[in-house]
Amino acid sequence: MAATWLAIFLMLALSSIYCIVSHPSPEMWFQGLFPSSVCLANARTNTFYGIMFDAGSTGTRIHIYTFVQKNPGKQPPELDGEIFESVKPGLSAYVDQPEKGAETVKGLLKMAKEAVPRSHWKETPVVLKATAGLRLLPEPKAQALLSEVREVFEESPFLVPNNSVSIMDGSSEGGSWEGGSGTYKLYTHSYLGFGLKAARLATLGALEMKAVDGQMFRSSCLPKRLEAEWHFGGVRYQYGGNREGETGFEPCYSEVVKVVQGKLHQPDEIRRRSFYAFSYYYDRAVDTDLIDYEKGGVLEVRDFERKAKEVCDNMDRYTSASPFLCMDLSYITALLKEGFGFGDNTLLQLTKKVNNIETSWALGATFHLLQSLGLSH
Repeated sequence: MAATWLAIFLMLALSSIYCIVSHPSPEMWFQGLFPSSVCLANARTNTFYGIMFDAGSTGTRIHIYTFVQKNPGKQPPELDGEIFESVKPGLSAYVDQPEKGAETVKGLLKMAKEAVPRSHWKETPVVLKATAGLRLLPEPKAQALLSEVREVFEESPFLVPNNSVSIMDGSSEGGSWEGGSGTYKLYTHSYLGFGLKAARLATLGALEMKAVDGQMFRSSCLPKRLEAEWHFGGVRYQYGGNREGETGFEPCYSEVVKVVQGKLHQPDEIRRRSFYAFSYYYDRAVDTDLIDYEKGGVLEVRDFERKAKEVCDNMDRYTSASPFLCMDLSYITALLKEGFGFGDNTLLQLTKKVNNIETSWALGATFHLLQSLGLSH
């Protein structure tokens, strides 16, 4: 996801859709120690659905949520299940082919038609919110993509609310949702421009530049003999390693530190709380066998640095992996240490799901959407 964000608010968003009789700690949520069985065992009186598309820079994801309302007006609805799927690349990769971008959304909608009973199609809202990938595109090109997606939605059998296809403001990737026992005030901060792909461009010195034919962007974070092309945001970049200069962790780290040092807001509170990492933190940890793909794991900040040194100082051994592996691991290390100010022994909980639900802003946004449409009480 292109904007790096603190995800401690996610378990609070999750808590808003369960029947709550107490205020569990964040740790209880992530350890699964606050079951939904605290709800009264009334018979189900209403089942409804919500479809949320998360159009990020690396892919488009669909969340199909099922909610159950047990005591309308007395208890908040419960999340009964989720179906999740994703496709790559993201919509921004189709900047000059908006119709093809919309086709990827149409393919995911077929899954929704199979998951949601036909009797509920007309009352099931479908919404797409684009994040950093489209924020970085020129406005006319971004709107052309969104327009094609909107047409796909209008042709579907689902409920299409006003403003159903839009670019999400960075601050909206967090937020607060009311429910159950009250209102939770949550801290959120969007670090636009510090996602993985934008960081790659910044390290290469290409983020604020218009690439011209024949221009080569080089970095000590890349294999010496590498020369390749990368299409991002409708622009073609040529990049490669430092053929005559140094490569390896030390020179690479010097490059990525310049991207983050002194440029990130550091809230004091995060140093005293549990830190949960998702998205590219998780992906790169999996790619380098630091954690298991299915189970996730707990790492220290020093583990990312250790792996970055191993990869960067032995790039020839990792030729089958992404050419950006050294750069990405070095960037993650710099972001955690120089950006957020974490120490080497700070613990990071890496996970993809909480209570078997994908961790993202999409759940809270869907619940809020259903409330605004009067579909939940």
